[in-house]
Formats: sequence, structure tokens, C-alpha cells
Amino acid sequence: MPRSKRYKELAAKIDPKKLYLADEAIALLKQSANTKFDGSVELHVRLGIDATKGEQQVRGTVPLPHGSGKTVVIAVFAEGDKAAEAKKAGADIVGGADLIEEIKTSGKVNFELAVATPDMMKHMAKVAKVLGPKGLMPSPKNETVSADVAKTVSELKKGKVAFKNDTTGNVHMVIGKVSFKPEQIKENLIAAVDAIRKSKPASSKGTYMQHISMNATMGPGIAVSLA
Repeated sequence: MPRSKRYKELAAKIDPKKLYLADEAIALLKQSANTKFDGSVELHVRLGIDATKGEQQVRGTVPLPHGSGKTVVIAVFAEGDKAAEAKKAGADIVGGADLIEEIKTSGKVNFELAVATPDMMKHMAKVAKVLGPKGLMPSPKNETVSADVAKTVSELKKGKVAFKNDTTGNVHMVIGKVSFKPEQIKENLIAAVDAIRKSKPASSKGTYMQHISMNATMGPGIAVSLA
């Protein structure tokens, strides 16, 4: 895909062979924002894992100190009192067997995060083929299976972010907005990297965090050193 003249001018300010300290990287990121709207700050971490092995999968959650700046649409699979609690906490979509059947029939999802109560998980198998490939299946590992749905929804709305590695062993996360203050981006960055570091699988050998980079939406990548 050919790059625009503006992109090339922005990329020319960044030394691709250099590892920038967090403060330097954030300053460059703000300079290299390439959109007219308030772009996202994206974090990309290449991990030394074998993504084909189940025991080396990396996933978890991190409460970003300043939130991600993104409003997420949350669906909660619950019934009875728990469904009422989820609605009160701010869940956008709430349902039980009816919602599962709707997704199974249509194959469509209109949410970005899914939470389920433990008792609903036995029914979620019906939509695993729809939600699984999209990374939307609730899981105890990323704390989206919860008996306290109100607390979970509240935390997610405030900026708790889930992460997981992709098929190539990389983790991609939105950790803020370009308009955030530099210190806010830095605090979110440190929290996110720490959470990924603590999620290292016991069977992963060698260098775990191999490369860290950041970029603004549609902007050039900036390699980061947190030494």
C-alpha cells in the first residue's frame, strides 16, 4: 500500500534503528499524529512465545490509569437479578438464552466486549463459533466470566482493557488518545507493559518481550525502550 507524502515526512523524523525512551517516543508520537480526528495511541508488543501452543497463550486485563479514551459497547450474558445489575452498571446489551439464540441464528454481533455470569457459560458453547474467532468469548483468564457483573462492567467502562496475543505472537492494544497529556500516555503505557510482562507463560523460554512499539492511528511506528 503506497504511503502518502505526509506519512513519509512524518516517518523521516523517526530513526527506525533507535529505541526511544518513553518520553521521547510519546513526544514523537504526538508530532506524528496523521489524522484530523483525535487518533488512538496504539501499543504493539512482539513476544517470544510459540503461539501455536495452548500453554503459551498470553491473555489478561489491565486497568489503564487514565482509560483508553474509547467508549466500548459491552454485552452481558446474564439472567434474573444479575441481568438487572448489569443494566444498572451501564451494560449496553443484556440477555440470556434469548441473546444467545439471536447471535446463533443471525451470526451477527454488535458489541466489542462480552461478559457472562458463570452459570451462563454452559450455554455459550452455542455461539462459540461466532464469538471465538472474534476474540469475544467470555473467559475466566481475562476476567470476563464473573459473578459480580456490575463490578466487571463498571471497571471495563472506566478503562479496564483486555489483551491477548494474536496468531503471530503479538499483542496489540489501544492505550489512550493522542489528545491525552504525555504523562497520562506514559502511565498507561507502563501499566500495559507491566501487565503483559506479568502474563508471561511459565513454558516460554528466551527473551519474552522482544520488541515494543507505539504509533498514533495511521502514524509511523516508534520503537520503545522502557529501560
